[in-house]
Amino acid sequence: METYTFLRQLADSWFLLAMTLVFLGVCVWAFRPGSRAMHRDVANSIFRHDDRPAEANPAKKEA
Repeated sequence: METYTFLRQLADSWFLLAMTLVFLGVCVWAFRPGSRAMHRDVANSIFRHDDRPAEANPAKKEA
């Protein structure tokens, strides 16, 4: 059997199956029960220190 033919058959069957299982595993892990609070915290983390508006010219500091 030629090397290319062997690798092609391997990619068509086992690697496709492995990548499908990895994809399904990532989906299950992302939508697992109990992760909603963590996802909400990460989504709102950019607003955590948003107490006042940003300065007009933050690069221009007066000493």
